[in-house]
Amino acid sequence: MAIPQLSEEQLQSARAAATEARRARAHLKEQVKDGSLTLPQALDKAMGDDTLSRVKVVDLLRALPRVGVTRSQEIMEHLDIAANRRIRGLGRHQVERLKELFS
Repeated sequence: MAIPQLSEEQLQSARAAATEARRARAHLKEQVKDGSLTLPQALDKAMGDDTLSRVKVVDLLRALPRVGVTRSQEIMEHLDIAANRRIRGLGRHQVERLKELFS
């Protein structure tokens, strides 16, 4: 299958949409980092939004205060969540266990 050729306007539109999506995901992580959102609130917000649901779980964990690389890996292993899993790819039980852990 050939890659479709996009016009300059279509490329600009796609770039703008991608930039806005990255900003929305960064804003969610920033809200978790500064404490204006808890992890359970962030998960609920992300589950209802297709753009935010593409945040990697490990990135969201690392946005939490006092959670770095090592602790986020331990949490992911303890909850049996793959390292590359995104929020929308979490199972019902995984979401519940994450919420319990950070409630």
